[in-house]
Amino acid sequence: MGITREQLEALHDYERSDVFTAQEKALLRFADAMTSTPAEVSDEVFADMAEAFTDDQVIELTAWLAWENFRARFNHALGVESDGFSEGAFCPLPAP
Repeated sequence: MGITREQLEALHDYERSDVFTAQEKALLRFADAMTSTPAEVSDEVFADMAEAFTDDQVIELTAWLAWENFRARFNHALGVESDGFSEGAFCPLPAP
């Protein structure tokens, strides 16, 4: 799927990890900002995205992040549980 197990294991500390590119770190910072409560994307984070991606890519990535955030909050609010399709797969825990 384009991500290694080493990257999955380093997600909790991606800023200090050397397994992510500058572009990937810009996207991860953007995702963190978009999915925090309240969602606040700083000018610096957005500038990093604009430098790392084209305008069309920023729009598409923003749409995907917003959709996944919507799905996660929707499922959580309704108590929707996993169907077990990825049973036994690695699932990194969110950073505290």
